[in-house]
Amino acid sequence: MKKIVKRLYLLEEKRQQETLQMIPSENHASKAVRECCASFFMNKYSEGYPFKRYYQGNKYVDELESLVIEKIKKIFKVEHANVQPYSGSPANSAVLFGLLNYGDKIMGLKLSAGGHLTHGHSNITFSGRFFKSVQFDVNERGFIDYDEVERLALKEKPKLLIIGTTSYPMKLDWERFGKIADKIKAYFVADIAHVAGLVTGGAYPSPVPFCHIVTTTTHKTLRGPRGAIIMITKKGLEKDKELKEKIDRAVFPGLQGGPHNNTTLAILQCLCEAETKEFKKYAKQVVKNSKVLAQEFKKAGLKLVCNGTESHLIVIDLRPLNVLGNVAAIALERAGIIVNSNSVPHDPMPPFYPSGIRLGTPALTTRGMKEKEMKIIAGYIVEVLEAIKHMQTPSKKEEIKNYLSKYKKEIEKNKKLLEIAKKVKKLALKFPIK
Repeated sequence: MKKIVKRLYLLEEKRQQETLQMIPSENHASKAVRECCASFFMNKYSEGYPFKRYYQGNKYVDELESLVIEKIKKIFKVEHANVQPYSGSPANSAVLFGLLNYGDKIMGLKLSAGGHLTHGHSNITFSGRFFKSVQFDVNERGFIDYDEVERLALKEKPKLLIIGTTSYPMKLDWERFGKIADKIKAYFVADIAHVAGLVTGGAYPSPVPFCHIVTTTTHKTLRGPRGAIIMITKKGLEKDKELKEKIDRAVFPGLQGGPHNNTTLAILQCLCEAETKEFKKYAKQVVKNSKVLAQEFKKAGLKLVCNGTESHLIVIDLRPLNVLGNVAAIALERAGIIVNSNSVPHDPMPPFYPSGIRLGTPALTTRGMKEKEMKIIAGYIVEVLEAIKHMQTPSKKEEIKNYLSKYKKEIEKNKKLLEIAKKVKKLALKFPIK
């Protein structure tokens, strides 16, 4: 068993070192963050909150969690923070659980338009099944129409707006969402999971002055461990004086047991890193790199959702090539470039077989890559898409599964992709993950 563990450990490290991680929700945590995750703090049970625990032996856990909360309040300029949610989806679930009753109405951006499952995706999610969900879409050009959002909100009057994105490349107008929520006296929850690091680095606007609650993961652009934070703003406490207690009770004992203390320690480490000048440079470089990639793709004639980006991510619409997102993602992985298939606005294909791919620059930028490398990488991606454009999507959806199975076998032998993979590996190893 030891050999199996070591083998998998080394193989995954090798995979990450030799390929380009371009899924925008992934990043490379620092060695210090990784060491915190492997610390003795993982051994301790700590149900409850600082200085109000159900177990003994939490002296240092109490000090740690208190320090993290104060650090978050300082960095994000909020009034309170809960650092115990295990990840982003549980954090959002805790907010809904704490503030709403079964059947209350919520509002968020459609998943296919760039929103998140926990923002009210119908039928299959907790947020979509336990609450009445009203979802807004983007327009034909892929942009949010804020007038349309306001019209829908005034008509439906949801009790809570949960606003955030997973594949919407443009900046969100937090102020406008705040005004819409105020008009209908709704809670406004800003989910900044994707852009938290950009917010702290000054490369993306903060929602804090305009919303009541902020949720975020800590492992994306913030470059921390796989954890989450729920934050309460001054505006939130002005709306609801019991907001802090409602959220804390919803997290524990409402939805989960003790926190992962090793993750809390790693969150403290990543927040200390996020306060540095180097991190602020990093955040701005992430966006610069993303914009260069977008420019290169457009030069090559590719269609981009929103025709570009203002953030860390890009969505390429493959419908003009009649190529499935799955096909492109599989081919790119064979070439050493890791992206994910993704729906595009008003996608005629089902979510499992979408018409686009989503990619981003956080992990590449962490490795030290800049504009020069983005141009090279964009060229590789264009070459891959050129090599597979003959792989046309079947006209009948029921034929897609067999088509993909056959395609995966063919792609393993594709000489052009193997040739690109060698170049990608050479580039990747010039920028080792530290």
